[in-house]
Amino acid sequence: MKFRRQRDADTLDINLIPLIDVLLVILIFLAATTSFTRLQALQVELPRAGSQTSVPDALRLAVSRDGLYALGEQLVEAPDAATLAQALRQSRAHPEQPLIILADADSTHQSVMLALEAARDSGFVQVSFAATGTP
Repeated sequence: MKFRRQRDADTLDINLIPLIDVLLVILIFLAATTSFTRLQALQVELPRAGSQTSVPDALRLAVSRDGLYALGEQLVEAPDAATLAQALRQSRAHPEQPLIILADADSTHQSVMLALEAARDSGFVQVSFAATGTP
């Protein structure tokens, strides 16, 4: 009597032991190289200016906390960078005139970046930010 079944020559068996071995090695490698440190929120203190230098002929662009812009003493309606760049070009006295951006500490990054984009589009080469002096 023959109790053993005959296997088909076309059937393939998947051997899972080498697959498990490889996955275990990868898991050990990931566990050994991963750092489990928790990132803390950074406490950032804004820098203060150490010297008080003044540029007499600089064009001053003020950015309020509400996102409003003022060139010198005049309020500028600037919903986008192109409008603000046009206003900067009209207020510019000469091509080498520097620009000083006086941004409020509570102004949004978007409004300050819009001012920088407008300064670039209007051709300013020297752009600086005003900071508070040391007490």
